[in-house]
Amino acid sequence: MAMEVELEPMAASIGVTVPVLRFLLCFAATIPLSFLWRIVPGRLPKHLYSAGVGVSLSYISFGLSSNMHFSVLIMIGYSSMLLFRPRCGILTFFLGFGYLIGCHVYYMSGDVWKDGGIDDTGALMVLTLKIISCLFNYNDGLLKEEEGLREAQRKYRLTKLPSLVEYIGYCLCCGSHFAGPVFEMKDYLDWTEGKGIWSKEAKGPSPSPYGATIRALIQAGFCMALYLYLVPYFPLSRFTEPIYQEWGFWKKFGYQYMSGFTARWKYYFIWSVSEASIIISGLGFSGWVNSSPPKPRWDRAKNVDILGVEFAKSSVMIPTVWNIQVSTWLRHYVYERLVQSGKKPRFFQLLATQTISAIWHGVYPGYIIFFVQSALMIAGSRAIYRWQQVTAPSMANAFVFLNFAYTLVVINYSSVGFLVLNLHETLAVFGSVYYIGTILPILMILLGNVIKPRRPGRSKAQKEQ
Repeated sequence: MAMEVELEPMAASIGVTVPVLRFLLCFAATIPLSFLWRIVPGRLPKHLYSAGVGVSLSYISFGLSSNMHFSVLIMIGYSSMLLFRPRCGILTFFLGFGYLIGCHVYYMSGDVWKDGGIDDTGALMVLTLKIISCLFNYNDGLLKEEEGLREAQRKYRLTKLPSLVEYIGYCLCCGSHFAGPVFEMKDYLDWTEGKGIWSKEAKGPSPSPYGATIRALIQAGFCMALYLYLVPYFPLSRFTEPIYQEWGFWKKFGYQYMSGFTARWKYYFIWSVSEASIIISGLGFSGWVNSSPPKPRWDRAKNVDILGVEFAKSSVMIPTVWNIQVSTWLRHYVYERLVQSGKKPRFFQLLATQTISAIWHGVYPGYIIFFVQSALMIAGSRAIYRWQQVTAPSMANAFVFLNFAYTLVVINYSSVGFLVLNLHETLAVFGSVYYIGTILPILMILLGNVIKPRRPGRSKAQKEQ
């Protein structure tokens, strides 16, 4: 209670609630605490430090209930590895998502977030993905190389059961469960034990994280400053005000674009801070660039490519530049595992993956609508790309611009559902611009099936090869 009173003036000065300020302070603390991990001696102390910091920050941010929720998920996962290894991955997938959905329904966190509050469901979301990936990889450890393993399965599979301390350290590592990024147990163990790219025998000297950390922090400061500047001009509440209904089509559409654009900078800020935390710990290191002299890469820490999002040439690129590590998780543990061996992925796999992503975010209609829309958006973009591949070089740039404009229109239209969440409000806003962002993808998909691009013919020499 004393802490609440002390934080009230600071919270009021920056326009947030005390719970949000408490979370932000703990979130910022992950950076120096992750740095201190580097000087902790020995493997076991490092695992204990990772777990202890995660538990402490969770308690300060969200209270005792958060660690109780985390403990349930953590023990579901570890018990499954101990007792049901041949099916532990799929078992924990359903149990973990079931528990997460129950928490989503109980807390209805979307309403809390819209009202300026915060709870532990965001951290629970990240933790769910980390646990499921660990168990699938332990499950894959039973498979043999000749059984047609995908590249990710070969790279991350676990042949040995992690100890409970290693497992908890991985789950709560220095507060990385607050906002990600999601990373693999194999990488966490190699990092802690000084193996793989973190070994002394690996190529190049030990990389310095400080330049990359400073860059991420500067990026975070810019993102937050821009968000705080824009948000008073483009509040979500405007969608339900009478003045919005008085506007013409283009002004409504422009406001939808600016609302989505504004909201994205908040996520850019959060992911930039988490990136700085993972980089300074050393875990974000992902190898060396082949240059002279060699430069370190920090891709493991990266969750967003801001310019890649804002200037995406096609909708297919969005999952590779937005919430990158979660998109990678969805590809490895949902999309690829739904594709039968020897067969090509279809729209079903894409739709199922986007539906899982929607459920992971919460049970609000707006999430479901957004991710179903995104599946349609990607499918429509693929149709445009197929036409681009077979068109004359003089027309190729026109299709590139068409795909860019299509992506810009549909992603900002669709993001309204993600932001307002309510079914009636989402449909009302969509209807105010005549459902243009829903009609366009469907139209592209239908045209793609009717006007099928002819594959370029092969030369006689190619046929004879």
